[in-house]
This record gives sequence, C-alpha cells and structure tokens, in this order.
Amino acid sequence: MKKRRKLLGALLCTVLSVSMLAGCGSTEAGDPPAGEESDSNTNSDQEQVQKPEEDIRTISLLAYSDMELPGLEAVCELAEEKLGIHVDIEIVSANDEIVQVRAAAGELNDVVLMNSGAVLSTVHPEEYFMPLNDEAEIMEKLDENYIQSVTLDGVTYGIPQASSQAGCVLYNKEIYEKYQLEVPKTWDEFVNNCKVLEENGETPLIGAFGDAWTSQVLMLGDFYNLNAADPNFVENYSAGKAKYAENDSALKSFAKYEDVLDFYNEDYLSTTYDDGCQKLADGEGAHWIMLTQVLGNIYSLYGEEVTNKIGAFAIPSDDANVNGLTVWMPNSVYGNKQSENADAVLEFMKFYLSDEALNAFTAAQPPVGPYCVKGYEIPDDAYEAVRVDMQSYFDQGTICSAMEFMTSVKGNNAEKICQEVASGLTTGAEAAEKYDEDSYKCAIQLGLDWER
Repeated sequence: MKKRRKLLGALLCTVLSVSMLAGCGSTEAGDPPAGEESDSNTNSDQEQVQKPEEDIRTISLLAYSDMELPGLEAVCELAEEKLGIHVDIEIVSANDEIVQVRAAAGELNDVVLMNSGAVLSTVHPEEYFMPLNDEAEIMEKLDENYIQSVTLDGVTYGIPQASSQAGCVLYNKEIYEKYQLEVPKTWDEFVNNCKVLEENGETPLIGAFGDAWTSQVLMLGDFYNLNAADPNFVENYSAGKAKYAENDSALKSFAKYEDVLDFYNEDYLSTTYDDGCQKLADGEGAHWIMLTQVLGNIYSLYGEEVTNKIGAFAIPSDDANVNGLTVWMPNSVYGNKQSENADAVLEFMKFYLSDEALNAFTAAQPPVGPYCVKGYEIPDDAYEAVRVDMQSYFDQGTICSAMEFMTSVKGNNAEKICQEVASGLTTGAEAAEKYDEDSYKCAIQLGLDWER
C-alpha cells in the first residue's frame, strides 16, 4: 500500500498488504512540538548517575529499513542510562526471511523488531521467540486486541514497539463547525453530511487514488463493522466457508464506495497521498478516509496548530449503537529464545512498557494512534485526534484489529479491485466477487483447502 511513507511501509506489505492494505507498519510522525520536552527525558527528583562502562551490558537488536526508529532510539538511550543496557541496533532490509534464516542458523539477534499479526507464524515463534505468558509484569499491561496479534496457539511472544494507527474518517473540524455538522453515528448520517457540504460548494471527500493503495482503506477500515455483525466471519473466511460476495455485512464494505462516488475532489484519480495531506490540512476537502499516519505527515509539514484542526471518527455502520475503530497494530518487539542475554532482554522489554520509556518514545516520535499499553496516558501535547478522538474508542473497548492481523488469507490485488469500484468502473457486488476470487488464489498458494 505504499507510495509510501515509512509508516505505511509496514501496512502495505504482505500483511494488507498492510496485507490487504498493502501497507501498514511504522509511522512518519514528524518532530515533537518545538520548545516542548517530555518529562521522561529528565527526572529532577531522581538524578541518575552514569553507570561505569564496565557495568554496561550489551544486547543486539534487529530492525527493518522501512521502520521509523526515533522513538525506539530514544528508549534505547534511556535504557542505557537507567538500566545499564546498551542496545546495538542493526538495520536490515525489510524481509522476514532474514529472521527465519538467522534463527535457523542460531545467529538471531537478542531482540527482533518485526510485524505483528498473521505473518508471525511464518517465523515459527515457538522455536525462536521468548514466550511471555508467565511474565505478569508484561502481560497485565498489554491490550487484549494487541495480544491476539502476537499470540500463536495460546502463547504470547511480543510487546508493541510503537503506537497503533487506525483506518478511519479524518475530518476538518473547522468545516464541521462552519456548517454545524455533528460527527455521524451511522453511514447514512455520514452520507448526509457529505450532501450538505456538496450543496454548499465544499468538497465533501478527499480521494488520493493516484496512489492506488489508498483506495483500500474504506474497505479495510470497515472491518470493525463486519466483525461486529458476524464475529465468526474471519474464521469462516480463512477456511473458505465465508465470502465477501455472499455476506451482507462484508458486501457492504464494498458497496460503500458506490455511496460516495459523487463526493470526491474532481482530480481524485490522479491526486497523490501527499496531495491528500495538503488538501485535508488546507480545508480543500472535509473528509479523508485514511490511515491516521496522515497526522504525522501533516504535523511535519504544517505544524501543531493545523494538525489539531483535524478530528477522527470510526467508519460508521448502519447501526448507531455499533461504532468502533479498526486498528492496525504496531510492529512488535520479540526476544530471542536462544539468547545468551535473556535476562537483559526481558529487563529491556519490561522497561519498554513503562511510562518513563513511553514518554521518551512519544517525545521523539509523536504517536499516530493510542499505545496498546494499559494504563498509559498519552501526554497532553499529543495530537488531539489521537489523545481525544481515537483514545475514546480504546477506553470504551470498541476497537478491533484489522483483518490482516487475524488471517493470512488476503486478496493481493485489493488495491486494484478497490480502485476500480472507487472509480465507478465496477459495482460493489462485482468488486466483492473479484476479491473472493483473489483470496481463493492466495489460499491455494498457502496450501489451504479453500472452498470455492
């Protein structure tokens, strides 16, 4: 999914790709607000004494070249100061096979950063990664939805490396205030808001399909609604017993494209992702159905004041009582089960989840979604769309992982199929049938006995 920024680098992979989305992952969040420093970087009450060099322990960490690392580096720097653990970071190309090969050869780094979700099974974590189920200090802090994305056969292996992000509706709050619009609770209300804006000469909806991956976000981001209507869909879909074209709730995710065809900017088929960021920031469009990584990009280009004029709400369902956020889980930190520095690795992972470490991370890399860590309060200088809008869904427990974190079966041509229906070249029903056929091919490649 990416003419991508680093963040999307991990969402458009095989995982949407973020598996279906073809892109997901880390985020380009920009620098922290000028003149503001996190309390995590200094502690006036507890002045730390630099540990003697001979007391420093060293662990190695493997990270991919498409990951954004300022937050990680800030935590590693703090870990050396507070724990006496130096983290030697090695950057390699974004290829999970590197992890597999090194693990099999007994040459894996002490710590590995890689994707969460269905891709985890491909590296045989039961053989190579530290199980965390007995580490109460870790497990009690992890969000349940996140846990599902790093758990295989009941065993949990990872902790979140960065913040989450979501596929949702980003909107210009000044435009909403101008026309006295309310955040919609149903899809019909959203469409009606678009009609009001169109009647008043505004561009209701930004399309940036010049970068094809962006076309998938509506379908993928609607997954919370599909999962709420049919909690067994993913399991049945993975077995080939459920189809998008044969399930009313799943079909709706494609049909929604038809509902908004008339609301896009005139040049939406050639507009790029970067253009979309500019349009949303400048109020040239009222809504953009997009990944919240956009917030980081807009911040880096336009600053804090403009970024905080942008709000976020979940893609609405047909039921006002069903409103929830589809979340792309962050990359994860995994410990090497065979590491000779296991104690230091576990100490580092526990520290990574502390408020002190997360504050340091946030100061260096502002979050584009809530952290999947219970009890952590996002600082007041975080983007309002994250700290207020998105966090409310986490607090209410109305979130679910994007589908790609639950199943390896995904249509590899999702962006092309979604672009066709978003262009009016095909109907939602036809797009759903094409996606089912595409998923069938994927299942066969995976060696699954998928029913046609």
